[in-house]
Amino acid sequence: MALGVTPVAAADAVPAGYAVPIGGALKYDNEAVWGRLVELAGGKGARFVVLATAAGNPARSGRQIADALARRGALAEVLPVSPKLNDADVTAAVRDPALIAKVRAARGVFFSGGAQERIVDSLAPAGVESPLLAEIRALHRRGGVVAGTSAGAAIMSSVMFRDAQDVMRILKGELRQGKEYDRGLGFAGESLFVDQHFLKRGRIGRMLPLMVAKGYTLGLGVEENSAAIIHGDEIEVIGGKGALLVDLSSMKRDADSGPFNLRGARLSYLDRGDRYRMSTRTVLPSAAKLADHRVDPNAADFKPFFDNDAFHLDMLGDTTIVNAMSNLIDNARREVRGLAFNARPAADDPAPSLGFEFRLYKGEDSVGWYTGAFGGEDYTVANLYLDVTPVRVAQPLYRPWIN
Repeated sequence: MALGVTPVAAADAVPAGYAVPIGGALKYDNEAVWGRLVELAGGKGARFVVLATAAGNPARSGRQIADALARRGALAEVLPVSPKLNDADVTAAVRDPALIAKVRAARGVFFSGGAQERIVDSLAPAGVESPLLAEIRALHRRGGVVAGTSAGAAIMSSVMFRDAQDVMRILKGELRQGKEYDRGLGFAGESLFVDQHFLKRGRIGRMLPLMVAKGYTLGLGVEENSAAIIHGDEIEVIGGKGALLVDLSSMKRDADSGPFNLRGARLSYLDRGDRYRMSTRTVLPSAAKLADHRVDPNAADFKPFFDNDAFHLDMLGDTTIVNAMSNLIDNARREVRGLAFNARPAADDPAPSLGFEFRLYKGEDSVGWYTGAFGGEDYTVANLYLDVTPVRVAQPLYRPWIN
């Protein structure tokens, strides 16, 4: 993979441990996530170190995370490693033999949310791996758990978004090293890109351009209050909702057309309890889904639940992409379209009329599963396809009606 950013370190072998990116907004009563972290680390009495390095208030954030782990039976300690702590020198902390020994004695590490650049800049200043980071990697290699929420999830891939809140600006080509993106810490491996707050904030619009620019063919977007357990070749999704898998191994694009575009991106949505095998790009539905209803839009006896011709005015809206996927897989229609655009472009927007059409459509391998076991209408969706095409959007989009 030809990346524009050199990873901080590259492992020669697949670690024996678990990388657990959590999509942010993790509720403290989410037993599926907190309990599973402790279980993966060895169960009751498992030792965790908490790094609230990214947090604006590291003392408070670290204490809350340690308390949540302790309530599930872990022995959790907050390490004073943060540029926001007035009474601690982060440069000295990442070389402190006492703190390194605490990591060596632990079975789990938990990174808080906040600003991910604080984690990378503290643990690997100027791209140079600190002794503390080396010890965290050793913990991961020998079978330990490295988990992180929000900013702590962003660092999991070798390249991460550093400061890229405006998704439309990324789609329009604003993607600069050291600003919008930078090196991550790579616990998820070299070939998997990870993003967080994914469905809530419509971040497929920023994931696609970065994956194309940096040569990734597999992306994992984890939703809020949900987690992905990455272990060897497999990803398992747990928690409140799910995660989106983006596979660009067969996509095509016109590199000479100017604005961002692509054809044939393959999307799969993993609901809680589902698994994904990375080597074969295979979705493995949960037992609840397998026990309920398989949705095969290519079957001769397919009886679709929906027959609406939807059009989405904001494909980057809150959960819009996964709602569109769930509707389409169980729909008599073969495709659905929508737009991504700035309704009120900023004064410095270099292309205010530039928007993007998103076309989702079924292929011969598209399939889904449905269950009501979780108390709602929950779908797992495998292998829908996406084209993104630049379009010109009228500015203003609408005017007052005058008779």
